[in-house]
Amino acid sequence: MTVEEVLQKLEALGSEQTKKTFLRHGAREPFFGVRIGDMKKLVKEVKRDQKLVQALYETGNHDAMYLAGLAINPKTVTKEQLQGWVRQAYWYMLAEYTVAGVAAESPFALELAREWIEAEEEMIAACGWSTYANYLSIAPDEQLDLPEIRALLARVQQTVHEERNRVRYTMNHFVIAAGAYVPALHAEAVEVAEAIGKVHVDVGNTACKVPLATAYIEKIVARGAIGKKRKTCIC
Repeated sequence: MTVEEVLQKLEALGSEQTKKTFLRHGAREPFFGVRIGDMKKLVKEVKRDQKLVQALYETGNHDAMYLAGLAINPKTVTKEQLQGWVRQAYWYMLAEYTVAGVAAESPFALELAREWIEAEEEMIAACGWSTYANYLSIAPDEQLDLPEIRALLARVQQTVHEERNRVRYTMNHFVIAAGAYVPALHAEAVEVAEAIGKVHVDVGNTACKVPLATAYIEKIVARGAIGKKRKTCIC
């Protein structure tokens, strides 16, 4: 299958309503407006050809880029690929979901998360926090650097309300992830969640809401799911 053939399939799956929704959230042309559930129908075909996956991401077409994130093999992706991907992730859906999810499952998860968190570019920094949060959701507890996570929780408490817009969102998500997936840090994460309270993020002309970290963690407690890891964070 060629890039052109995949783009034709994506175009056939697109809808104007989905496109309008994505535009309000920050997507930009070119793209077709394909729902993620419909896009997943193409993953098996595309996944067989990892060169095709890379070529799809390089098109700059949001639908093709997101499909590439679903189809790439995170165990064989190179650090150079991920560095290129994060630089091209121009809005939060690509930065905080596509690139962050793949990076979190790659051999370079912590290395890149630490680097990206310090980036001057808002989307890269947001991707860094999201990468680390995703890593917490899948990594065995014995692989976690608890002192480092504690330091990052303290950093969130001290700086979140002064941070850049999408960085605030992903910092809040990091607190939730620490409280949900790391039992040893649950109580500390709850304390940080209570300290930061409501995190305000400009979500534009959309119905999106920023979750209150305390309430979100309480729901996970109620389900008896604290410490229950995910099988994958690529979705």
